[in-house]
Amino acid sequence: MLFSKTRRLLVIFTGMVMLAFTMAEEDFSQWISDKLFRYRMAYPQEKAYLHLDKPYYASGDTLWFKAYLAEGAVHLADSASQVLYVDLIEQQTGKNVGLRRVPLLGGTGHGDFVLNDKLNAGAYTVRAYTNWMRNFSEDFFFQKDIYLFNNQEQPAVAAAQPVDLQFFPEGGRLVDGTGTRVAFKATSPNGLGAGISGFILANKDTVSAFKSSHLGMGQFSFTPDASVRYTVVAKTGTGDYQRYSFPEVEKTGYTMIVDNTTFTGKMRILVYHKAQQPVDKQVFLVGHSRGVVVFSAKGKVSSKGLIMNLPTLDLPEGITHITLFDEHKLPLCERLVFIDHNKSLRVKITPERASYIPKSETAVEIAVTDSEGRPVEASVSVSVTDAAQILIPPYGETITSYLLLSSDLKGSVEQPAYYFDTSHTERRIYLDYVMMVNGWSRFKWTDVLKDSLTTTERFVERGLTLQGEVLKNNRKVNEEIPLSFYLTNDSLNTFMTTGSDKTGKFAVYNLVFTDSLQVRIQGTSKRGRQNLSFNLFPFTAPRVTLLKVPFYPVTVEAAQMKEFLTKASEYQEIERKIRENRERLLNEVTIKGKKEVERDSRKLYNRADASVKVTPQLAGGAMSVLDLLAGRVAGVQVSGYGMNATVSIRGSQREPQFVLDGIPVDKSTVLNLNVNDVESIDVLKGASAAIYGSQGGSGVISVLTKRGNENYDYSQDVVPGVLVTKIPGLDAPREFYAPRYGVNMQLNNRPDFRSTVYWAPMLRTGKDGRARIRYFNTSAQTSINIRAEVFSAQGASGTGIAVYSVH
Repeated sequence: MLFSKTRRLLVIFTGMVMLAFTMAEEDFSQWISDKLFRYRMAYPQEKAYLHLDKPYYASGDTLWFKAYLAEGAVHLADSASQVLYVDLIEQQTGKNVGLRRVPLLGGTGHGDFVLNDKLNAGAYTVRAYTNWMRNFSEDFFFQKDIYLFNNQEQPAVAAAQPVDLQFFPEGGRLVDGTGTRVAFKATSPNGLGAGISGFILANKDTVSAFKSSHLGMGQFSFTPDASVRYTVVAKTGTGDYQRYSFPEVEKTGYTMIVDNTTFTGKMRILVYHKAQQPVDKQVFLVGHSRGVVVFSAKGKVSSKGLIMNLPTLDLPEGITHITLFDEHKLPLCERLVFIDHNKSLRVKITPERASYIPKSETAVEIAVTDSEGRPVEASVSVSVTDAAQILIPPYGETITSYLLLSSDLKGSVEQPAYYFDTSHTERRIYLDYVMMVNGWSRFKWTDVLKDSLTTTERFVERGLTLQGEVLKNNRKVNEEIPLSFYLTNDSLNTFMTTGSDKTGKFAVYNLVFTDSLQVRIQGTSKRGRQNLSFNLFPFTAPRVTLLKVPFYPVTVEAAQMKEFLTKASEYQEIERKIRENRERLLNEVTIKGKKEVERDSRKLYNRADASVKVTPQLAGGAMSVLDLLAGRVAGVQVSGYGMNATVSIRGSQREPQFVLDGIPVDKSTVLNLNVNDVESIDVLKGASAAIYGSQGGSGVISVLTKRGNENYDYSQDVVPGVLVTKIPGLDAPREFYAPRYGVNMQLNNRPDFRSTVYWAPMLRTGKDGRARIRYFNTSAQTSINIRAEVFSAQGASGTGIAVYSVH
């Protein structure tokens, strides 16, 4: 197995530099592997990713998303968590304006947000996480910025502000008299890289010059002097000169240089040590990929340093974290490198034709293969957008760039997909800049090397969780309270018993339901008293860290944004007029007479001969619906109890007809009802039951449930020791509306300028690696962008794009 053993290292000796790296001693290699394994087992990582249908929206749009969840180390699909939380956060206020609880199956799910006109225009963040991920930093959450425009807004031009410039010595340190490389990154106030050039000054003398070469990043070689205080003068794109600070120089210490770009199939690692007294020092070198050790070595650093060549062909794709430890097993230097095998899935999107006419049907095939051309079964999401309205950001985040790169780094990575485009010959050099200016974010060595690990507060969810506490006379309890739960909705009817802990806390786990769930909780203290109340803990989203700068999603041309906003406004106006035409406008009239009481649609009859309103007190002593009738209605005889009860009306030898919310049912259906879900019971005798024909000859028992009454007020179900309420469930995904022109003639004459032409979130390729979609184009004469994201159960991912024209 790739991660099951330490890789053999290629150690090279030269005449100039004494090299002493060998395979690490078994005790250190095993020790560090055990530490990482223990940490990984205690805190397994998850990675969430969302594919959105487009990068920005207009008021009235719907934001569609496909959710992917992967295990954090090797990116296998179908992670342990089966519920994903997705937030929509307004950046200006930090307010969470939308929450979706997305059910996951096989590590995937989908959902949407309706962006109604009550939302303010501006920047928003879409954030995704599991309950388990909340044990760790918010840096691990998936976050994507979008922009919501109103229909009159035009792109604003941000005022010029100072550029931030930071320097990153390779390995983390500058050591006196030791040559090293220094990476840097210049960032504009909007978070994007800024072009910059400048000088390193020592006592007003220039000792080094630098200039950014890619998205504000670059590097230069430098031999620092601890006796000198350095300053930096740099010129930004505005032509202004600014002064910046420079890292301090240490008098002694270790430095590490890693060359991962010059050679093919290997990297070169150099280690230097500056000490007051020259002495050979034993060190250990460890490399891990997402918490799994992939190599380890030991060596002695002489005054001339160490050099090692490490084969990379067998290292896993993605970020490898290299750490230098001293003889006391304390970390000294760190460096990230990216191992690129170009193994992402190949996604070929083929429209049936290169061009179509407006509103014509389009057929598209998606073919997925691995890097060797073999077909792959995978989960696929496809977004089809109008290119005249939606400008796709250059090299934006993809599922591959996120899993292999962005999700393991601190801070954001600009244009992450650029580093996976093999057409760019310098991408490996620029990607190495990214490795030097961004830190590893998944853990700290100080946490891994602790003798004991802290327990996690949150758990892996396979469903929703109902949590709360029991109070006695509105105070905390100090005893375990036996509890019973009745949980009901259209698809769930469950009774369970459990108990609180000694502090009154209780929880019911792994509830899988959509929409809402009626919950009835009943408890009695050990002394038989029911002076109890319940406090349910609502779901609280993680805190929101506000951005310090305004965000704009993409650099757009004014003409293109005008097209998007105009079309969005026109389409919404068309929809509004259609809704108005469906309404019947009546002249105002004056009606004299009594108001007719609104009739319950569940009742075929006008009036019942008798009716029993079911209160919480009445339901508390009953096991079945028939128990609620016993002794309460004249002429109704109930024998037995619970599920064994029988009933007759006016001494009939036959049992009456049972009706549930207006639908005739058999007796067993009624007996299986939760009595706490019953609102009332009507009894029809004689002529009143004639409306049910011969089946009503022995009378009718009509059961009306709370769930059947959309207007039922659950607040009336208040009784000591009992709580009846509703809780929200998982969000059932909506289907994307795709008009079928040519089938519906009314639609053929209706203008259609939707910016999202089609959205298919839950496709799967077959064993042949292929999936197919069909949809109709809009009215627009334009170019159409198709974008597909794919993810296999084995953790492989890929992205494909295609374009065709409509004219």
